[in-house]
Amino acid sequence: MTFNTKNLSNDTLIDLYKKLILPRVIEDKMFLLLRQGKISKWFSGIGQEAISVGVTAALELDEFIFTLHRNLGVFTTRNVPFARLFSQWQGKMQGFTKGRDRSFHFGTPEYHIIGMISHLGPQLSLADGVGLAHKLLGEKKIAVAFTGEGGTSQGEFHEALNVAAVWKLPVLFIIENNGYGLSTRTTEQYACRQLSDRGLGYGMKSVTIDGNNIVEVYQTVSQIAAAMRENPEPVLLECMTFRMRGHEEASGIKYVPKELLEQWSLKDPILNYERFLLENHILSEQDVQKIKSEAKIAIEQGVDAIYDEQEVIADTQKELEDVFAPFKYEEIRKEEISEPNSEIRMIDAIAQGMNQAMEKHPNLILMGQDIAEYGGVFKITEGLVEKYGKARVRNTPLCESAIIGTALGLSLKGFKSMVEMQFADFVTCGFNQIVNNLAKLHYRWGENADVVIRMPCGGNVAAGPFHSQTNEAWFIHTPGLKVVYPSNPYDAKGLLLTAFEDPNPIIFFEHKFLYRSKSGNVPNGYYTIPFGKARYAKKGSELSIITYGIGVEWAEEVVEKLNISADIVDLRTLVPMDFETIGETVKNTGKVLILHEDSMFGGIGAEISAHIQENYFKVLDAPVARVAGLDTPIPFTKPLETNYMAKARLETAIINLNRY
Repeated sequence: MTFNTKNLSNDTLIDLYKKLILPRVIEDKMFLLLRQGKISKWFSGIGQEAISVGVTAALELDEFIFTLHRNLGVFTTRNVPFARLFSQWQGKMQGFTKGRDRSFHFGTPEYHIIGMISHLGPQLSLADGVGLAHKLLGEKKIAVAFTGEGGTSQGEFHEALNVAAVWKLPVLFIIENNGYGLSTRTTEQYACRQLSDRGLGYGMKSVTIDGNNIVEVYQTVSQIAAAMRENPEPVLLECMTFRMRGHEEASGIKYVPKELLEQWSLKDPILNYERFLLENHILSEQDVQKIKSEAKIAIEQGVDAIYDEQEVIADTQKELEDVFAPFKYEEIRKEEISEPNSEIRMIDAIAQGMNQAMEKHPNLILMGQDIAEYGGVFKITEGLVEKYGKARVRNTPLCESAIIGTALGLSLKGFKSMVEMQFADFVTCGFNQIVNNLAKLHYRWGENADVVIRMPCGGNVAAGPFHSQTNEAWFIHTPGLKVVYPSNPYDAKGLLLTAFEDPNPIIFFEHKFLYRSKSGNVPNGYYTIPFGKARYAKKGSELSIITYGIGVEWAEEVVEKLNISADIVDLRTLVPMDFETIGETVKNTGKVLILHEDSMFGGIGAEISAHIQENYFKVLDAPVARVAGLDTPIPFTKPLETNYMAKARLETAIINLNRY
């Protein structure tokens, strides 16, 4: 192994050696703790240390790094306290996740490190968000994201690189090509000669280097980073290396040919670099032993510090409280607004809310397919790009997952963002980022996910199975998401403005049929409506209908036709849900029907019904009734779609309940 040190000083070379030693010494300690049963799992990076250390040492301290399993050297090079790391690995309270997640599944903004989730790819898109924030703020900084050769097969890899290339984001994507994805060799993972070749397809610079050569890694990244800071653009860097241990220790390495292990053992990054320093009299044997001894002492002190630390004590109230970031709601009531009201459509109310949110929050970025000059397929964002510019109103490639990840990355830098799903049906392409990253982030390590995802949804428009779904049930089951579903223009605007105030991830449903068919009296000024507070669309005494979205209109129409005195409760927000008002209406009428457009089985109606049965059984005068869409995909032609809709069965259900 050749070390071309160029103009590097001896002090720099020695400092790199000290940084390289630390993760290896920790690894030795972790193997001992694993055998003693003091940690549950360990992902070893032995043989790959030069990549993490060299990359991190080449960066500025406030540049974000997005890590994977084997990037221990990132944490040690950034001087993350050993005691906190060991607490994290043992699942104790002083760890970064308070026992809620393991190993490197955490972030620490203090050290500008954001760890992975087990799905491997999503952190690449978060790096796009931080890179975008650097460009918007005019900061000469870069973001760095690690992936393995296996992760390059994931869709998120391709989406993240494409977005970075199109927007010329200062993101350095690093592939640690270590020969195996668990037990699958690279020959079974990709057909190109080098993974760096893929960068050419995205129009970005790409380089392949020896990932075991600490000097080559450090110098290459230093040069690339310096150029990217001056001229923002993404770069793909492939570091060739080898994983000397199993994917994790329990999996072993029996599948690796012995001769391959022997071949790569000769390329050990520490032994080779140490030999170079000794042969060139940059370090003596005594220096080497002293450095290793000091590293062991520091690490032992970190371990000793956590032995007396108590185990995590479960506190149910605290667990529930930490699902969402704190939000101090400040209501701006319509009575406080000096501007007059206007009779406008629901689509106009949402557009007005978007504009006023952009005015109030200069850090709010809008992203979505065709939302800029075209104004979105429903024209809700029409005119905003002329008013706020292309930097804040951004057309995106068809990369739903990467754009949601980018939005989360923006949040890490203090931005707010809105992502428009062109149709709610398309959210499946970004599902992982929503349910595993946005929803869990605050609970796992206390970070906000200040993202609003707008979801044009619903049927009655003859658009078929892929443009007509109302899929709120997918998200109400996921702790950490707030789910909003207005039924009228006034609520749509007020709830949307609240969504942009709230630092938590919001899934904001907008029924497409109501966009232009529903009008109402809406204040022209800025006002908010609290989440978790239902409203009575109608008051009555014979029965209660609990619903939301277009269900409110259906309920009003049928109740009026049948001349029945009914409470119609419009939930407005599904998470948080107003169980107090639900209880109030149940006690008022004793008969309850739950109505929603989505399919019946596993829908939100079942959850509300269970709550009523468990808490108000004694006041019920009839079994709780549910009316919902058929348990089929939503069909295209009008007769089939009409038959699918809950409205087709609503009148009969109300009559039967009223007669019970």
